[in-house]
Amino acid sequence: MSETLPHAAVGACLDAMPRHAPATQRRGGVVDESAPVQMALVAAAVGILALLVVLPLLAVFTEALRRGVGHYLESFADADTQAAIRLTLMVAGIAVPLNLVFGLAAAWAITKFEFVGKSLLVTLIDVPFSVSPVVSGLVFVLLFGAQGVFGEWLAAHDVQIVFAVPGLVLATVFVTVPFVARELIPLMQEQGTSEEEAALTLGASGLRTFLSVTLPNVKWALLHGVLLCNARAMGEFGAVSVVSGHVRGLTNTMPLHVEILYNEYNFVAAFAVASLLAGLALVTLVAKSILEWRGGDQLERSRRL
Repeated sequence: MSETLPHAAVGACLDAMPRHAPATQRRGGVVDESAPVQMALVAAAVGILALLVVLPLLAVFTEALRRGVGHYLESFADADTQAAIRLTLMVAGIAVPLNLVFGLAAAWAITKFEFVGKSLLVTLIDVPFSVSPVVSGLVFVLLFGAQGVFGEWLAAHDVQIVFAVPGLVLATVFVTVPFVARELIPLMQEQGTSEEEAALTLGASGLRTFLSVTLPNVKWALLHGVLLCNARAMGEFGAVSVVSGHVRGLTNTMPLHVEILYNEYNFVAAFAVASLLAGLALVTLVAKSILEWRGGDQLERSRRL
């Protein structure tokens, strides 16, 4: 009893002491700042976005249409411009499906199985995020160029990779590898294997389990990853610039063609082609918003993890 009384007295004293609320409180998970602070933060965010995003986009379309719609459309009648557009679509059309298959396979293996080298595989998937695209392009030149490791063998068999479409595809695949896999891995880890195990127990085959259980559970994250992968593939400059050789009409994608037109002071044509890339960015943004609206919970879990 003699030890209980002092503790009770101390507790009563602490309860009686005035409590000062902190300057910044959290209500419902949101920081309750004063009105001037909120306005300043919003104004700063809007100003930075307007300066770094909105104004450059407006400048691209303004310069592209500076001499009128007629000259703008004439820019796309050029044979080299049309070849650059076709090549960009071709490279993206090859690279994105390859990364779709790889991303699904890698995410499935990492989240559903335990194997030696699993952590190394996860690390390797993130390598393109940390390596400069120019460096990745140089690696392919060192491997497949005329003086590269496999250059002599490729020349003997009349196979050209660098300064040709295969090199562009390889470089694009490398820089876009993480997008699909990184969208799927956290989500599939959270979902676990219970649903697949239940389907297998009920007699479903592995393929049917994947198509009817796994794929529907990750479809929105998968589409989101494919969307980002496609946007990066069509807009990639650094890696493809190194392996392309800048052959007009043959190995120039749209970003490379924009650079050539700009260096030739053909500003209308340069900004006209650039407007296609800017339009792609806007379409990607709209599609991304739609996907986040349709699959919000799934994508939120993927980001949170």
